[in-house]
Amino acid sequence: MSNDLQPYEAYFEAQRQQWEDMCKRCGGCCGAYDDPCQHLRQKAQGLFYCEIYATRFGERRSIKGEKFDCVPVREILNSHWKNDHLCAYKRCRRTPWL
Repeated sequence: MSNDLQPYEAYFEAQRQQWEDMCKRCGGCCGAYDDPCQHLRQKAQGLFYCEIYATRFGERRSIKGEKFDCVPVREILNSHWKNDHLCAYKRCRRTPWL
C-alpha cells in the first residue's frame, strides 16, 4: 500500500466508525417491536444487538419465519418501521446538524 493512501484510508475508517457508533441499539430496524430477526438479541439493559453482525447482510428469517434481506441501514432510511422515531440515524437525517 502506498503511503499516499494511508491518510484517506484512516479518514474513511474513522467515518465508518463514527457511523457505527451513532446506533443506539434500539433494535427497531431489526424488527424488535413486531417480528424480530432470529439473530436479534436483547441485553439486560434493554439494548439490542445482532449476534451475527459482521456477516448479517443477505437473506435472513424473522422469528415467525418470514424471509427478508438484511441491508445496510443507509438503504432503508427512507422506509418506515414500528418505533422508527427511536432510530438515531433517522433523527440525524431529519436534523443533520445534531
